[in-house]
Amino acid sequence: MNQPAALASRSRWQRWIWLVCGAIFLAIGVIGIVLPVLPTTPFVLLAAYCISRGSARYEQWLLRHHRFGPMVRDWRANRAVPLRAKQFASVMMILSSVLAWWMLPANVRWIPAVCCAAVAAWLWSLPMPRWRGAPPVDD
Repeated sequence: MNQPAALASRSRWQRWIWLVCGAIFLAIGVIGIVLPVLPTTPFVLLAAYCISRGSARYEQWLLRHHRFGPMVRDWRANRAVPLRAKQFASVMMILSSVLAWWMLPANVRWIPAVCCAAVAAWLWSLPMPRWRGAPPVDD
């Protein structure tokens, strides 16, 4: 079933639920830009999934967004995450794990590090998007 037909088959309240969930996940992703504990990319991708089930118009807005659009398009096309996003996420997860190690009680301080290590392993196993420009010119 194509996207417009799938949207038309959903009732109005279902589309609103998808949009509200998408807005919540997008807000969490935006917060994750500045808060090291929250990763941005997974929440933006989850938001894109929800929004695509709620509104074709808002999905197009997200796909055209200068910051989030390339991330969503690369994910949909290749299940790819840009190198810069992988590096940034890894640094933030390391900082978060160190902060958690310092602040949490001794019996649970290892949990964030293990979770972050699992997410990092998954993240780095994903391909990176292909280079989009013209091939480099040899001098």
